[in-house]
Amino acid sequence: MADCCRARRILALAVAGLLVAFPLAAQAQMRIKDLVEVEGVRGNQLLGYGLVVGLNGTGDRIQNSPFTQQSLEGVLERLGVNITGLNLKTRNIAAVMVTAELPPFPRQGMRLDVSISTMGDAKSLSGGNLIATPLLGADGQIYAVAQGPVATSGYSVEGAAASVTKGVPTSGRIANGAIVEREVDFSLDSLDRVRLTLRNPDFSTANRIAAAVNQTLGPAVARASDSRTVDLAVPTTYRGNVSAMMTRIENIPVRPDQVARVVISEQTGTIVMGENVRISTVAIAQGNLTVRVEETPQVSQPNPLSTQGQTVVVPRTQINVDEGAGNRMAILEGGVSLRELVNALNKLGASPRDIIVILQAIKAAGALHAELEVM
Repeated sequence: MADCCRARRILALAVAGLLVAFPLAAQAQMRIKDLVEVEGVRGNQLLGYGLVVGLNGTGDRIQNSPFTQQSLEGVLERLGVNITGLNLKTRNIAAVMVTAELPPFPRQGMRLDVSISTMGDAKSLSGGNLIATPLLGADGQIYAVAQGPVATSGYSVEGAAASVTKGVPTSGRIANGAIVEREVDFSLDSLDRVRLTLRNPDFSTANRIAAAVNQTLGPAVARASDSRTVDLAVPTTYRGNVSAMMTRIENIPVRPDQVARVVISEQTGTIVMGENVRISTVAIAQGNLTVRVEETPQVSQPNPLSTQGQTVVVPRTQINVDEGAGNRMAILEGGVSLRELVNALNKLGASPRDIIVILQAIKAAGALHAELEVM
């Protein structure tokens, strides 16, 4: 019994040692399907122009939106109603743009979500209903038809002297509001070569993907042609069944690599740094000269029952100067990691916007070995 317990302890320690020794390798690996896209397997944007009816007085002003009147006349004319030349004053109609995305391998009858946005001066689409609207692709062909009640996430209420608006009531969405009428011809199984496109181009990652695929399917199947593309020659065993080949390789784990990059958003003060960011030996001092002037005027009045003197305002000014005397200079040795860089900047008491300026200065000094991208 004692030997059994001792063996369990040794096994537990061994497993713990492995988890400590290889945590980064296990966490860094990602599936090929999360790193690449298959050329040809893509969506297509659809666009249409239509009318939303049934609005409770929140639609377009016909006088200000002539395209709404023309569209209404065209719809009614197709239904056998002629209103040409009449002075329309309805505000229950709005002209809208309808957009949707046709996913890869669409089939007739499948449904799509559509987004709707007003084009005129309509105030809200709440309670409206989109009438049948054809959705066209870039080639001008109709691929789907949208129709249905519009769901909005905001509202607008106004009175004689005040108004309240929440969200964006002039845009909405119809879940499953479009029906696919035309399919996009693309036969994946008929391909004899497949190209994988990396979402984040990198030579190391592309070659690692090619090596992993060759290890699974056999030598000379995959080749990295550049930092973004991996070419696959479909083996004879998978001819006519490329989807089975993709199923086999898409879950292969690969450790991606990336270029050291620092991304800065000056508008929001956001800083994102990759783990490979390194800097050379550099000294950093952060401090600001702050001058604060406060005006606190006081009122001086004569004594009670006094026949002389008058009430005057006496200025009082207080000036405070902060030279940043408590701030210190820090020296960062060459090749420091991201964690060490962040810790050093935090010790200086630098705010995010101060860090942005510091990083730009380090880059200007040639000590930041990473791409600096300012958004």
